[in-house]
Amino acid sequence: MRVGFVGLGIMGWLMAENLVQAGCDLTVHNRTKKKAEEFAEKTGAQLAESPKEVAESSDVVITMLPGPPEVEEVFLGEDGLIEGAGTGALLVDMSTSSPLLARKIAEVARGQGASALDAPVSGGDVGAKEGTLSIMVGGEQEDFERAKSLFEVMGRTITHVGPSGAGQVVKAANQIVVALTIEAVSEALVLGSRGGVSAEKILDVLSGGLAGNRVMEVKREKFLSHAFEPGGKARYHHKDLGIALDTARELGVVLPAAALADQLFAALEAQGRGDLDHSALLALVEEMSGISRREW
Repeated sequence: MRVGFVGLGIMGWLMAENLVQAGCDLTVHNRTKKKAEEFAEKTGAQLAESPKEVAESSDVVITMLPGPPEVEEVFLGEDGLIEGAGTGALLVDMSTSSPLLARKIAEVARGQGASALDAPVSGGDVGAKEGTLSIMVGGEQEDFERAKSLFEVMGRTITHVGPSGAGQVVKAANQIVVALTIEAVSEALVLGSRGGVSAEKILDVLSGGLAGNRVMEVKREKFLSHAFEPGGKARYHHKDLGIALDTARELGVVLPAAALADQLFAALEAQGRGDLDHSALLALVEEMSGISRREW
């Protein structure tokens, strides 16, 4: 298969790198051209000047983009993937986007003899680097089977969850759980520090019991060091919660805790900290409690 990849951000770079290492003949495009050039120089991938050009030279195109506006532009805009996709092409969006947009893209792709999957991921930069992402896929079963060998390069848990848009619905659910877990761990650490217990001990104990979770494992060093270099940026998680809440409104579902987490991430963004890792929510909870790192 000739494979195209659009979007070489924190996650996309690592995912595309794994595809090259697995032997894929990769053509790449990135909005910031310099980044694409750096990737091509490092890996030997081919460069394309536009998403359309990527689609014209690929059997399967994968995208990893910041959110719905970028997804819509890359797929449906001028010189976009749809313009370049030939009959039989498969377009796979692994961004976190909206279910409604995923269904629209699939419908437009079908109209010209191509196919589309929505296949968002969970696992952060660690999972992207190690090729252990959880991938939730919406679309036709035959298209899922066609892309499965590529998914297996990038992920470990790969699940076809339903028709077009279903992958994005599951990702919205995932982001609710991750956000609320980060918030809950932050509250636990703040309570423990004010009570005179070290954060390290709290994480050790919680990890071994019913409260144990993947967030504490992956984000442990960030919680302890307060070095919030981004794996998953806070502003992207805020965007994801907005998608979840919009989807809930469309479906008539009540998400009170997700709405609260959305507002906490909004506060981080308002303070100019949206480009920090989403685990920086800990710093916000600390500040709301009048706690400084010295108390750790």
